[in-house]
Amino acid sequence: MVTIRLTNSKTRRKEDFQPIDPSHLRMYVCGPTVYDRAHLGNARPVVVFDTLYRLLRHVYGPDRVTYVRNFTDVDDKINAEALRRQQAGAPGTLEELIRQRTEETIAWYHADMDALGALRPTHEPRATEYIGQMIGMIEGLIASGHAYAREGHALFRVRSYQDYGKLSGRSVDDMIAGARVEVAPFKEDPMDFVLWKPSSGQEPGWDSPWGRGRPGWHIECSAMSHELLGESFDIHGGGLDLQFPHHENEIAQSACAHPHGDFARYWLHNEMLQVEGKKMSKSLGNFFTVRDLLDQGIPGEVIRFVFLMTHYRSPMDWTAEKARQAEATLRKWRAATASVTASVPLPGVVEALADDLNTAGALAALHAAAGEADWSGLKASAALLGLLGDDMGDWALAPQVDLSALTERLAALRSAAMATKDFSAVDALKSALIAAGVEVRMSKAGVELVPGPDFDPAKLEAIP
Repeated sequence: MVTIRLTNSKTRRKEDFQPIDPSHLRMYVCGPTVYDRAHLGNARPVVVFDTLYRLLRHVYGPDRVTYVRNFTDVDDKINAEALRRQQAGAPGTLEELIRQRTEETIAWYHADMDALGALRPTHEPRATEYIGQMIGMIEGLIASGHAYAREGHALFRVRSYQDYGKLSGRSVDDMIAGARVEVAPFKEDPMDFVLWKPSSGQEPGWDSPWGRGRPGWHIECSAMSHELLGESFDIHGGGLDLQFPHHENEIAQSACAHPHGDFARYWLHNEMLQVEGKKMSKSLGNFFTVRDLLDQGIPGEVIRFVFLMTHYRSPMDWTAEKARQAEATLRKWRAATASVTASVPLPGVVEALADDLNTAGALAALHAAAGEADWSGLKASAALLGLLGDDMGDWALAPQVDLSALTERLAALRSAAMATKDFSAVDALKSALIAAGVEVRMSKAGVELVPGPDFDPAKLEAIP
């Protein structure tokens, strides 16, 4: 059997993956808070852990892997949007409007992640369906002295857990000195975090021993993972931004609630995403949702390919050039494998993925297979990466046409214009091509013409 090696954030080492039970592997990944569309950064952990899920299924068997990814459907941003809709005249109670918003957003999320070729997890629990389990866990933590109730709140005693900070490599005192923590009169210690908080009349709430209220964010994942995967499971994943405080707090409350369990044995964190070398930000105008890119005509398979080009533990830079490269490669591979029957994944691809999800290495092995015209191995290996599937290929069925003559013509006009500084002929031909539905891509490397989704051969023939 292939040995999978993973970098465990908990030990900061690459380790051989040894499942608790090889007949039943269990993985939990923190999912989205469903208040709006998933942005490009939200999609990266989906693709990363979908790739790991596919690898585990390939090595151990598809029926032996349980994958849980939650939906946080109780959150202040969701409440604010529902209240805004109610104040704008939307019919229904606040609870009904909250439910409508979360249902709407979950449907968007499924559609967008499906477009990226991500398999649906085994379970997708919603936080609101596990309130009883959260209350039960909090009651146990209070009874054991790891938590306390004050003024309608329940809070976790951070200093009661001596290993707090090991995942993120920080001491409690350093955290207090270097981080903003909420100072509240009902806290025994500034680092104590909320397990339960009171709800006003305009907020969703549930009855509890501490009054009507709602859970804190961290207790949700601890309760859902325990209910669906048990006291000990194999892998817990998420973005690096969740390592502290979310994952640190999860470990503390889960370890104290279930001291005989291991909680998660292996912790994996993916690095963050940038756009064209800069942090994604609405103020910089480089903030994209997955749906934005799909609506711009960038296929989900292309987005997935770009993600796979960078190792999950390295910062990833989304660029338009990478998307163009990915699209060109996928078009070639799809054309070459269209009538091919897949065999088995190439050993080099499996070995790369087994080496801490080295997706860039796996893609390099696919390029090598294409160079050797091993189309059967390429198709099977690509499937292991979530690529070249029949359900994702409609975008590649765009009309194929020989644009080489027009490419050469535009390149020659552009070259002449660089000398004369008269770009009128270049602009005229470029406008005619765009009007015919051709995407015109000009860079220092040269000119590339690609039929777009609105390509019209008749208009192309009319170009003088």
